[in-house]
Amino acid sequence: MIQWQKVILKLGELVLKGRNRHRFEKTVYEQVKRVLAPWPGITYRREFGRIVLTLGTVPYEDIRPRLAKVLGLGSFSPAVTCGLSLEEVQEASLQVMAALGDTPRTFKVNVRRVNKQFPHDSQEMNRLVGGPILRAYPSLRVDVHRPDAELRIELREEEVLIYCVSDEGAGGFPLGSNGRAMLMLSGGIDSPVAGFLALRQGLRVEAVHFHSYPFTSEKSQEKVKDLARKLCPYAGPVKLHMVPFTSVQTRIHEAYRDNLLITILRRTMLRITERLAELHGAGAIVTGESLGQVASQTLSSMNAIGRVVELPMIRPLVCMEKAEIIRIAERIDTYETSILPYEDCCTLFLPPSPSTNPNLKVIQSIERNLVWLEEEIDKAVGATETILITEEDAEQDRYSSLF
Repeated sequence: MIQWQKVILKLGELVLKGRNRHRFEKTVYEQVKRVLAPWPGITYRREFGRIVLTLGTVPYEDIRPRLAKVLGLGSFSPAVTCGLSLEEVQEASLQVMAALGDTPRTFKVNVRRVNKQFPHDSQEMNRLVGGPILRAYPSLRVDVHRPDAELRIELREEEVLIYCVSDEGAGGFPLGSNGRAMLMLSGGIDSPVAGFLALRQGLRVEAVHFHSYPFTSEKSQEKVKDLARKLCPYAGPVKLHMVPFTSVQTRIHEAYRDNLLITILRRTMLRITERLAELHGAGAIVTGESLGQVASQTLSSMNAIGRVVELPMIRPLVCMEKAEIIRIAERIDTYETSILPYEDCCTLFLPPSPSTNPNLKVIQSIERNLVWLEEEIDKAVGATETILITEEDAEQDRYSSLF
């Protein structure tokens, strides 16, 4: 088996645009170092638009899953190195082709000659390297336009880099490059996916979860913590704000039980989330709403609910089909946790026929009669517990003691 000595990380195309490039590159570099921290022997070299890792004794397959979750990375390729002689380049190129396993039908050689002292130019090297490969694999053909495999050779000042395969990166924007947002995280399938898509768009998210203990069990809270933990490989440690919603939910239910109850509860959740956003410096609210899924996600309902806050509402799933959302949930490993049958506060006190076309003026009139609502919201915000969710373990620390 071939021993890969280097890994070439290429940043996404979006990262390379604009005056923010250096900041974006630095962010990706820091994220790469974070996910590879368990392997202190790896060394790093930043270059224009990419990072080159020197693995030492670390197997590439060990770090491959970690690199796939670094936001802002377009691709990454394992590579071998060799000395600056034609014979060494030819031998190493054959090793890289052999590492492909199944022989491709077509290939091309792409030589980049940075070292101008190398005695053969790029076109000459294409032939000098391609010839031995064709002799070793008689069924192989050259296709310079759409090859099945492209052997890349970089002739540098002190070494030669040779690679042929690339793994797809997570893409998107570097983590946190577009600000901070509050993610309304339930125990369902949708909200973790919305959180992942927000992260991929460069937002750093903090999660907000509403629980109605003892109406909802402690297991449902643990489930949400597990979901937040699933986002950690992409986000690093995630702050999770656990909002006690029992009192305010019960009082609203005692005062009003008709078909607008869910709308009023959702508006109250948004009010609380906006307060938390202001306290923690977040500039937007992310939800897992998808148009038409349930009564609270019709266009009229989303308008009536969203009008209660001034912060921008980001709904990454709004026009996605459920099957597409599930595919992403499976890819980011949240699906199996999301379908665990633990209740959440949104399933309590459901009216028989929740409104799908709520009238905003009627809702505001009902809320004006809930004269105690602001006081209950203050209590809920004040009693919110903030914990830090990490990838490594379930240890919970209070926010105030960590920052």
